[in-house]
Amino acid sequence: MLCTSRFRLLLVVIAALVLAGCGKAAPPGGHLGTITVAGSTSVQPLSEVLSQRFMELNPGVRINVQGGGSTAGVKAARERAADIGQSSRELKPEEKGLHETVIARDAIAIIVHPSNPVRELTSAQVQAIFAGRLASWKDVGGPDRAIVLVNREAGSGTLGVFVELVMGKDQLSDRAIVQNSTGAVRTTVSTTRDAVGYVSLAGLTPEVKAVAIDGVSPTIDNVLAGKYVVSRPFIYLTPQAPEGLVKAYIDFVLSAEGQAMVRKEGLVPVR
Repeated sequence: MLCTSRFRLLLVVIAALVLAGCGKAAPPGGHLGTITVAGSTSVQPLSEVLSQRFMELNPGVRINVQGGGSTAGVKAARERAADIGQSSRELKPEEKGLHETVIARDAIAIIVHPSNPVRELTSAQVQAIFAGRLASWKDVGGPDRAIVLVNREAGSGTLGVFVELVMGKDQLSDRAIVQNSTGAVRTTVSTTRDAVGYVSLAGLTPEVKAVAIDGVSPTIDNVLAGKYVVSRPFIYLTPQAPEGLVKAYIDFVLSAEGQAMVRKEGLVPVR
């Protein structure tokens, strides 16, 4: 009788093991699947950091983060070429209709070469420099050398916000070097003594120097206080309200841990 009971118990254990082998066990984080995130190259570095942490917490998830610019991010979300589009500017009226989730706020910093003695510019001076009306650093208290302009490419969210918040009705000079990413602008300015450009607050490194605008430096505290006004939202775009794995990832981004990571990356948390 005892042998029969043991035999039956053995059969139950074997059956349980077979059934477990037939299905895929959920990973420790509980989520499975793949997400594609595409768009703004300013948002891209933040997305890469956040997605890496989410994948560490959810080993069954893979998140592919790509650049391409804000306009490309809007298009990718609208055409469902990506699960999440990234934009570093407000959407234009004709782009509305997507679900928008602001995940952080950013400031646009005006940068120069570290050796440049100019530490502060007025809004009017920045506008005149990028319009080409001021062509020498001597005109703003610097050395008697020609200013080298560095702009972003058409479709860049950074360019769009810069034009909207800084240039107003002025047209950008056509004498500028055009670069297609935050990193490329930073590299050009860091290796060109007389260059001036603009990058995301999160894109600031010791390679370049950020100048104060109207006496206010581009810092997280100054953006939070509303003192530094050249700021913009970082937005995740989805065709409709996020669901499933996409929602789980965005919820993480907006969580206490996710927003702490936003601040650590030099950006302004929204929660």
